[in-house]
Amino acid sequence: MVYNFKVFKKCAPNGKLTLYMAKREFVDHISFVEPIDGVVMLDEEYVRARKVFAQVVCTFRYGREEDEVMGLNFYKELYLASEQVYPPPEKQSYELSKTQERLVRKLGASAYPFRLTVPAGAPGSVTLQPALEDEGEPCGVHYYVKLFVGDSEIDRSHRRSTVALGIRKVQYAPSKPGPQPCTVVRKDFVLSPGQLELELTLDKQLYIHGETIAANICIRNHSNKVVKKIKACIQQTVDVLLLQNGQYRNIVCSLETQDGCPLQPGASLQRVLPLTPSLGTLRDRRGIALDAQLKRTDATLASTTLLLDPDQRDAFGIVVSYSVKVKLYLGALGGELTAELPFILMHPKEGRTKLIQADSQADVELFRQDTVYHQESVEVY
Repeated sequence: MVYNFKVFKKCAPNGKLTLYMAKREFVDHISFVEPIDGVVMLDEEYVRARKVFAQVVCTFRYGREEDEVMGLNFYKELYLASEQVYPPPEKQSYELSKTQERLVRKLGASAYPFRLTVPAGAPGSVTLQPALEDEGEPCGVHYYVKLFVGDSEIDRSHRRSTVALGIRKVQYAPSKPGPQPCTVVRKDFVLSPGQLELELTLDKQLYIHGETIAANICIRNHSNKVVKKIKACIQQTVDVLLLQNGQYRNIVCSLETQDGCPLQPGASLQRVLPLTPSLGTLRDRRGIALDAQLKRTDATLASTTLLLDPDQRDAFGIVVSYSVKVKLYLGALGGELTAELPFILMHPKEGRTKLIQADSQADVELFRQDTVYHQESVEVY
């Protein structure tokens, strides 16, 4: 019985460069990002006096591709890290991972390791859902590791001697949740005594995708108005930082009830409103923020973006947040009373390295193929 590490492999169209990486998802710990490491196997006779560079590129599409006319461009690239892989530095400044050591030992003298460090505060991998009629690349933030042959790191790479493998920068739910969210709002009425009070409480601050959120409401009607209807919803706020007025909101779950209504003057009402944010019925709505996917899997709502300093936002990327909003309707003359509470919606933290038990035959899993690159996963003993 042999324990194998699964690694991802991708070749340049001319076959002279081959990229190996142990994983394609890198965790953002807010104060730092996991280093991105891998191994490149190259044909030294083909490279000759030139050099091989590895880079991490963050791309941000903030407009539809079909709207790019007359030189107008809705696409930007940000090079977050760059390193010369070949010729290698005289002294290695970091320790190789176990996977890198095994790959170098298995592939031989033509294999060279690299490690790239993404700065803290880099934008997260987020995709904005296109409409059914939209064509081209979807809007959002995407990452990829790029390897190419050239004389300098600013050379324009040739397509046939370039490898580009998509990766994701992700955040996971923190181990220590914050305080329980709670708010109380009151409404006074002109020429009418008393107040209408709405207390909104969530059972916790942090929720996992697919989990039901229990919105506890307590209404105390000390006024002479009548509460006729209650509406609750979950709002996804999407802030496209590159645009001056790029913030908008999506309703990802809603609930409307008249249970306990009309609530007469002097009465009170306490109720729990269950809300489950889901993409289920929203797959045709443009602009919903989704977690960027690497493979053809079901998309999920984007996780909350956690920032090291909320006041210092990079002008490049998309920030996603969520809140529960409860609204009381008092009729045409009475108006409305609204309470809103933010919360965190994320995926649970998982171990990033998995040992796979297999027999001596390598388990090869083929992923998406396109006309330029071939990508596969292989086992390394």
